[in-house]
Amino acid sequence: MTTDLDRIDRRILAILQVDGRIAAVDLAERIGLSPTTTGERLRRLQKEGYVTGFAARVDPQRVGLGLLVFVEVLLDKTTPDVFDRFAAAIRRAPEVLECHMVAGGFDYLVKTRVADMAAYRRFLGDVLLSLPGVRETRTYAVMEEVKNDGPLPL
Repeated sequence: MTTDLDRIDRRILAILQVDGRIAAVDLAERIGLSPTTTGERLRRLQKEGYVTGFAARVDPQRVGLGLLVFVEVLLDKTTPDVFDRFAAAIRRAPEVLECHMVAGGFDYLVKTRVADMAAYRRFLGDVLLSLPGVRETRTYAVMEEVKNDGPLPL
């Protein structure tokens, strides 16, 4: 749901997506408003849920999580109970970065990051295939990340 975001609100959000640590004074200067007005807008954007948090981007290679894998998951049944049980269980898996229910030939698309293929095989066997309702999976190991910065086009 989009609400009344004006040009300045969108500019604030665009800047924050690229540099969430920007100083309030610098943000105000870049959008052409006073620091006080800018701070008020930022607080409103946070309060209304447009800004959901701030985080550091960590180099996965440097922390030993060099393998990015996407997995298609097909469930044995497509009932609300099975969906709920699967979703609750996958939320507890720390290797899972994202999980999306999708329309099409499978039920969920899971994005996971692990150290290497051996770690992925352990995750697949010990975690993913034991989740409630999982009937089948298809694995896609990423050979190269072409773009992964993902700011929204505001």
